[in-house]
Amino acid sequence: MKLTAHFFLLNDDFSPEYAEANHGGKETENNPLYEWEDEFEVSENLQSTELIRNGSFTLAGDMPDGAPFASEVSKMFLLKLKLENGTEGYFGVSESILESYTLEGEEDQVLKVYIRDYEPLANPMPGVFIASKEFPLELIF
Repeated sequence: MKLTAHFFLLNDDFSPEYAEANHGGKETENNPLYEWEDEFEVSENLQSTELIRNGSFTLAGDMPDGAPFASEVSKMFLLKLKLENGTEGYFGVSESILESYTLEGEEDQVLKVYIRDYEPLANPMPGVFIASKEFPLELIF
C-alpha cells in the first residue's frame, strides 16, 4: 500500500464572491484559496493506516543542551502509519485548526487535510501541525 498526503493551509481572506464574479469561481494570484500546500509521499510500503480523532501525539527529541525530552500533545487528528517492517509513523494536525479531511483509496491512498489559518501553528516535524496555543510550553524558549 502507498500513501500520498496533502496538507493545505486555507486562506481566510479568500473571497469566493470575487472569484465567482471575476474569474469563473477560480482562485487567482491576488485571491489565493490556499496560503501553502505541503505534499508527502510515503516511500516505504505500508501495512495499514488508522485514523485517530482527539488522539495524543508525543513530541520527542533532544534539547539544545543534549537533554532528552518527550512532551505529549493532546486533541490531535492523527493518521497512524504502520509500515511493513513493523515501524510506525504519524501525520497529525491539532483538532482546533482542522477544517476537514478526506482519505481515499485502498492500495494507493490519498490523504487531504485542510487547516484553518486563523491561528498561528507550529510545524515541528514534517507532516505534523500543532496549534500554537496547544504547543508544549516546556519546548518554547
